[in-house]
Amino acid sequence: MFHRSHRLLLRPIWPEDSQALQAGIADEGVVRNLARAPWPYGEQDARDFVALPIDPFYPRFLITRARDAAVLGCIGIDATERPGTVELGYWIARPYWGQGFATEAGAAVLGMARTLGHDEAVAAHFLDNPASGKVLRKLGFEPTGQVAMRHSCARGHEVEAAGYRLRLDIAGGARQRAA
Repeated sequence: MFHRSHRLLLRPIWPEDSQALQAGIADEGVVRNLARAPWPYGEQDARDFVALPIDPFYPRFLITRARDAAVLGCIGIDATERPGTVELGYWIARPYWGQGFATEAGAAVLGMARTLGHDEAVAAHFLDNPASGKVLRKLGFEPTGQVAMRHSCARGHEVEAAGYRLRLDIAGGARQRAA
């Protein structure tokens, strides 16, 4: 599956992408905001990630800039324990922070989630990463009001995370709000 937005091309992650992926994510400032990525993030971690099987109902994408194919990050949806509900996850390499790429990619992936028939999306961000909360709110997510401890592989311990949800079965639920 591919998706072209205004500035981005979201495409499948291929084995030959492991070096570019590793170069973008091997930054402690990026990895510490993710639940499942280890720190340090090495070449083998990237090779293992690109080798993971892809379920077409839960796609993940390499975020690339459409004009020059620069690798900006990764985004995808995963299954949750609740049927019809997916979890949105993403990361953007540090040189591309604050430029709206996460919001643009997120709007595209949430549109795909709706097309795939998912009813709801959930997401969370560590409390010390408020920028991710801003992205989620721009995408139409609403805070659940719940703060829960969530393991951060990179940090090696539990970290407080704020929960969000978005109904996808309501018209306009995955809209991108004006910045």
